[in-house]
Amino acid sequence: MNENELDLVVVIMAGGVGTRFWPLSTEEKPKQFLNLFGDRTLLQKSFDRVSNLVTPERILVLTNAAFVSIVKEQLPQIPVENIIGEPTRRDTAAAVALAAALCRKRFGNPVMATLTADHLIEPVDLFQKTLLSAARRAVEDNALYTFGIEPTYPATAYGYLERGPQIVDDQGIEHFHLVRFKEKPDVETARQYVESGSFYWNSGMFVWTADAILKQIETHLPNHAKVLSDAVVFDQTPQWNHALKAAFELLDPVSIDFGVMEKAQKVCCVASRFSWRDVGGWIALKSCLPEDETGNYCRGKTLTLDATNNLVFCEDPEDTTVLIGVKDLVIVRAGSLTLITHKDRAEDLKKLVQSMKKK
Repeated sequence: MNENELDLVVVIMAGGVGTRFWPLSTEEKPKQFLNLFGDRTLLQKSFDRVSNLVTPERILVLTNAAFVSIVKEQLPQIPVENIIGEPTRRDTAAAVALAAALCRKRFGNPVMATLTADHLIEPVDLFQKTLLSAARRAVEDNALYTFGIEPTYPATAYGYLERGPQIVDDQGIEHFHLVRFKEKPDVETARQYVESGSFYWNSGMFVWTADAILKQIETHLPNHAKVLSDAVVFDQTPQWNHALKAAFELLDPVSIDFGVMEKAQKVCCVASRFSWRDVGGWIALKSCLPEDETGNYCRGKTLTLDATNNLVFCEDPEDTTVLIGVKDLVIVRAGSLTLITHKDRAEDLKKLVQSMKKK
């Protein structure tokens, strides 16, 4: 099966809230809609990676209802009916089940590449080669595929995939059976995983046919399958928004990993050799920013004296920040807000944002 014979649909998941990028990322405009690196946002970069594989009519964007207008603005090429606004947050299982039900209704039984809107991936041609290799095997073997990322350090922010026997080497793209999914580990467990050489990071990207994933959802999350398939009957009708809202109110929040993939049959992965970065927070952005002569990573103008290993991000790149005698800080300026934290406390941003909401 060659690329032209694949009945491919791309689903981009773009509903995250990105609290770890506060104050730049807010509930009204989370990180996938931000321009962090150049002239394209993370969402736009996700679209760009697949825009030559399928037509815009075969790209669905699943997002929060509050973000539909932003998606329309940033991706005007995509038909309005392909931008799906979830009425409430119910985690990734709901988004995947909804996308699969829509794909089956609109396209029959396509192979779905279910991707995320907040990753940096290079080079694009290797990513596409890996995706198409997984897509072909997903169709031929009726398997559920995920992308395994070779771990470079014992990360505790990612889930892990335990690799089983090799299935095939498809012109340098290695396919493996998966033994199990593992939740985010503590540091010592993560170190053991990395040292064993048999674990990948879980990228959160998947390839499967609509029928294959729906069958597993029907088995392991039957309520998701029923209420969303009932709602999809009203796709592209005046009753659609009401039907979708009523369906989501009946769903428990659960991730696709926990709700389905950890229990599913015939789960495989492709060993992904492209560069993958989950830009989850300010520390992860460090490798994407230019480094000055004193070891600081900056967007915006900086003047330093005896300052090193700081990360400075200014929303307006013409702003100037002056650092004297400090190290290991994260400093962010966005509008009227300024964040200053030690790099070891950057992950606590989520707690801060949650407490601010309560107040």
